[in-house]
Amino acid sequence: MAKEFTGKRVIVMGGSRGIGRSIALGFAAGGASVSICARGAGPLEATRREIAALGVTAHAASVDLADAGQIEAYVPEAVEALGGLDVLVNNASGFGQSDDEDGWAASLNVDMMAVVRGSHAAIPHLQPGSSIVNISSISALRASSRSAPYGAIKAAVMHYTASQAKMLARKGIRVNCVAPGSIEFPGGSWENRKTSNPELYNATLANIPFGRMGKPEEVAEVVLFLASAKASWVTGQSIVVDGGQLVGP
Repeated sequence: MAKEFTGKRVIVMGGSRGIGRSIALGFAAGGASVSICARGAGPLEATRREIAALGVTAHAASVDLADAGQIEAYVPEAVEALGGLDVLVNNASGFGQSDDEDGWAASLNVDMMAVVRGSHAAIPHLQPGSSIVNISSISALRASSRSAPYGAIKAAVMHYTASQAKMLARKGIRVNCVAPGSIEFPGGSWENRKTSNPELYNATLANIPFGRMGKPEEVAEVVLFLASAKASWVTGQSIVVDGGQLVGP
């Protein structure tokens, strides 16, 4: 998809590291101007510089994606910096694990409401031919005793994606979802679990037919496809990217 996105303007919410970073860099490598947001200033600026080094407009802002006001302020700022908007990627996660108020609040406020709020802020700027890509998880598709809030809210993201696609079709805006499996990258949860919880890490690895964790770039490529003209007749879909993890070894 070399230069597939020349002239396009992209916002990646939660775009400073891991999957979000790879998505942002993928669009930039394809010629798009990119804005990213996240909380951590260090990784955010590092990724902004990587985007700029690809010769495109790079914008970044520190945003708490659990805060509605900050999202409402960020999106117009990003649109102005980019000169418009063609693609919104909702990637942020609060990773709510525990089945208690804190766990549910973490997933609801970021995994769900940042998608809703980010979309509402972006839609007035999107033209026919634009698209939204939401990031869910294979946790949405199976029961979990470790992360019930995370899985349930990611399932809601899939459902909302289909509803968004139906609501926005008349405006010519496509909406799709990507559900990654276990993805490993420096500083990410699976790299940390390799040492902090090797039993869980190895058990998860044993359930992936290819015998390895996924890479952020492998998720990004599917996001790029869904946002591209090659997917012009694809909307309302949730695509699993897990190396067969759901079907087992």
